[in-house]
Amino acid sequence: MNYSKKPLIGIIMGSSSDSRIMKGAAEVLDEFKIKHEDQIVSAHRTPTRLEEYAQHAEKSGFKVIIAGAGGAAHLPGMIASHTTIPVIGVPILVYNDKQAKKTDNTKFSAFGGLDSLLSITEMPTGSPVVSVGVNKAGNAGIYAMKVLANEFPDLKKKLKQHKSNQHNSVLKESEEMKKQGLSKFVSKKFK
Repeated sequence: MNYSKKPLIGIIMGSSSDSRIMKGAAEVLDEFKIKHEDQIVSAHRTPTRLEEYAQHAEKSGFKVIIAGAGGAAHLPGMIASHTTIPVIGVPILVYNDKQAKKTDNTKFSAFGGLDSLLSITEMPTGSPVVSVGVNKAGNAGIYAMKVLANEFPDLKKKLKQHKSNQHNSVLKESEEMKKQGLSKFVSKKFK
């Protein structure tokens, strides 16, 4: 079994509008050449499809499911209730831009994603879902890679190199800031 040939990670979301956030997970997995399968599965609008997806994920040999949802965010918990595959929930800040008029400035959920975060993290005992921060799909991708790395030593090496690259990047930026001074650094970095 090879993680770059056969999808071992499923990425699901409750709505197409969630795709702009969930692409963060796909981008991380793509960077490391980890094949994934992406679908829209709504806990509320397609409940039978949700159960079918859980069966499909098990038959396909998925090792992790990344599930993103906003608002009540039932998708991660519901998919977890139908499978033994670990589920990583991505709470999504709901954007109301499908119905919003161009003059309407209220495009975000009244709860700022906290509703989704609490829904995912407050699963009842016995039916856990791991959660990342609001809109942090990239972190879900990295966490899914860590799960796979337990089985694939070469992926573990890639993750260690990724951590080393992050470390070196911070040191490089710190040195630039030290040389330029804070004001110049900020004006160049964040134009």
